[in-house]
Parts: sequence; structure tokens; C-alpha cells
Amino acid sequence: MKPLFVISCPIDTYSGYGARSRDLVKAIIDCNEYNVKILPQRWGNTPWNFIKDHPEWGFLNENILPNNQLDKQPDVWMQITVPNEFQPIGKYNIGVTAGIETTQVSGPWLEGCNRMNLVITSSKFAKETFERSTYEVKNQQGQLLKNLKLETPIEVLFEGANTDIYKVINSHLPLEIDESFAYLFVGHWLQGDFGQDRKNVGYLIKAFLETFKNKNKKPALILKTSSSSASYMDREEILKRIDAIRKSVNSNNLPNIYLLHGDLSDVEMNELYNHSKVKAMVSLTKGEGFGRPLLEFSLSKKPIIASNWSAHTEFLNSEFVPLIGGETQQVHKSAVIENMIIPEAQWFQVDSTQVGHYLKDMFENYKKYTDGAKRQAYRSKTEFSWAQMKEKLSNILSSNIPEFPKEVKLELPKLQLPKLEKVNG
Repeated sequence: MKPLFVISCPIDTYSGYGARSRDLVKAIIDCNEYNVKILPQRWGNTPWNFIKDHPEWGFLNENILPNNQLDKQPDVWMQITVPNEFQPIGKYNIGVTAGIETTQVSGPWLEGCNRMNLVITSSKFAKETFERSTYEVKNQQGQLLKNLKLETPIEVLFEGANTDIYKVINSHLPLEIDESFAYLFVGHWLQGDFGQDRKNVGYLIKAFLETFKNKNKKPALILKTSSSSASYMDREEILKRIDAIRKSVNSNNLPNIYLLHGDLSDVEMNELYNHSKVKAMVSLTKGEGFGRPLLEFSLSKKPIIASNWSAHTEFLNSEFVPLIGGETQQVHKSAVIENMIIPEAQWFQVDSTQVGHYLKDMFENYKKYTDGAKRQAYRSKTEFSWAQMKEKLSNILSSNIPEFPKEVKLELPKLQLPKLEKVNG
């Protein structure tokens, strides 16, 4: 009998953690070593029903526990979430997290990790941040009780791209923009004042407008973004933010910005990446736990401009991709999230001069960057595919999960009872 492997995760959500969950669960099922069951969870305000909307993932329904109920303790319990939510439910407990995008994790995250037998994170950057973070735990009198640090073993498992979907194709996606050259940004526009949100979307818009204002020939910027949902209200809020930034630029001759709001399938995202007018991806992110869109876009063999800091630099090679320098800065109070993005931490701010240089130079000298883009695509395909992630995950599980006692059916021997004879009184 195979060990019972229960996975609690946001598998049915439109979110980065949802995509990570589906990839991991599929890989564990494919290993054929465990009896895999799924406990679906929400992920913030992100939309639900991904599996229903994408029939190719319908096979997962066979593994979902009825009514989200456990009838016995799992042999292996895995939670794919943020570490402060980790709870040891099984005989062996694994916490999976993308990790953190800053220089320090919170105390509750370390405590959550220490409740598990093993932690799996998406990058060396995140692993080293967990290992580096420490806290002094004191009582009410100020006496030191202990130094809180990571005590659980931690492994790195990158987020592999599905190379059957993300690849070079002839795109037929209808994309009605006037320009023949467009930069593309993909990611959520998260909380924070202007220039302080983690993906740095506001700053990117401002830098793009300032770089190409008053030019006779201009590229476009396509923003595939939302704050949390695909709702009409969310769309209107994003448009208001863009309009406010446009009004802050002193010019009546600005380049166009297009908002692509709403959910797209992986196939549709690859169509977008391969569209003839989409020439490059740009990300001025302050920090990434992995940076999945950058990896998937790289397989289109098109150039990327990105920040030279955090996890995505582990798969983006600076010889092939222009990575923008800058400096680490204290997290702004407007971007702080309790138990996640903490005020003591730092993250990255790109150098504005380099941003303007690379945006302008790539637009004017595009062919200079295409050879590096092709080499990056080859690296991404040969070193960071889903199949390679699956193989590494199998090795991590087999190396760490112990053998469990197997249930053996008890068979009693048949007793040869003596024959009884009736005695007449």
C-alpha cells in the first residue's frame, strides 16, 4: 500500500501559488510512489475555479478529498503556502514556499518552518535569506530566552517552465495596438506608494513615459496586470493609477500604454509572448521569490530587461540579458505586510539612468539583444523545465521522506479442535 500523501494548497486559484501548486501536485502524482490527495485552499482575493475553466487540469479532481475532510493522519503532509501558516498534521511534514523577496524573513515565518520536518523553497536567494535571518526572543522583563533561527532542513526547487506550452510559435492572438514595438510587463500591481510597490509597476510606467516623451517614434508599453482580481472595479482602479502617473509627466506628447486586464490561460500567455508586436519583457522588480513570468517569456527567444537582484538572476544569465544595477533600500512603510514584508528588511531599487539607457537602446538597436535572447532561451529550456523540476523533486522526496510501517493483514491459523463426543449419563 502506497503512503498517504496529502497536499494542502491553493490549487484551484488564479495565482502564482496556484500555478506552483498544480505543477508540484502533478509531479508528485507522476512519481507514482504515493497515494496523493488534495485539500484545496483559497489564496487571498484571487479568483477561484481554475480547474473548471481549464479542462486539461480536470484529472486533479480525482485526487481532491471529498468535503475537504481527512479521515486519518497522512503519512506525508505538504502545505504550499506562506510559512507562518505551516502546521504539522502528518507523520512527516513538508512546507513549500516561494520564500521572501527581501533581505529578511519574519519571526513567525521562522517559527512556522521549524514546525515542519522539511522546507522546500523556490530559489537559493530565498534559502539564504531564511538561513541568515535571526531574532532574539525575550520575556516581559527583557531577558533573552533564545535566539530564533531556522532549524529545519531546507531544499531549493526551482519553478520549472512547461516547455510543451512555452515555446516559439506563430501567434494569432488579436492584439489591437498601433505600434509595431511594445515592451511587456506581467505581474500584480501590489500595495505601496508610488515607486514602493514590490513589482515597481508605478516606477516602470513613469520611467517609460519619461524616456520616450516628445519622441517622434515611440514604442508602446503593455501592462498585463491587476491588483488582486479580474473585476471591473479592479480594472478601473488600475486605469486611474496609470492616468495619475501620465498627468505627472510634463509633456503632451507621450507614448501609449495599454492595459491587458483579466485572466489568460498558459496557451494564451504564450500567444501573447510570441505576438509579433511584443518585442521584449521588462521588470524593474524590487524582489522576487522566483520570477516565473520572466522564465516563461524567455522561451519565446525575445530580449528581457530586468533588475539585477533576487531570485530571477539564478536563471537569467547576465551575459545574455541586460540586468539593471541599483542598490538595496529599506522597505517603505506603505509596502509593509504583517508577518511577510517587514519594515526591518531591505529590497532593491534600480538605477534610473540605466533604466532609461536600456529602454532606449533596446528600442533603437533591437538586433543587438536578440542573440543573447536566443542563448537565454536555450539555457531556460535545458536547465529550468518542468520535467527537470519533477526529477529534482523526486530526488528530494526520496532522500528525505522516511519509510513508513506497512499495514499487514493479520491471518490467524486455523485451529484443529478435537471432536467432542456426547456422554450418556
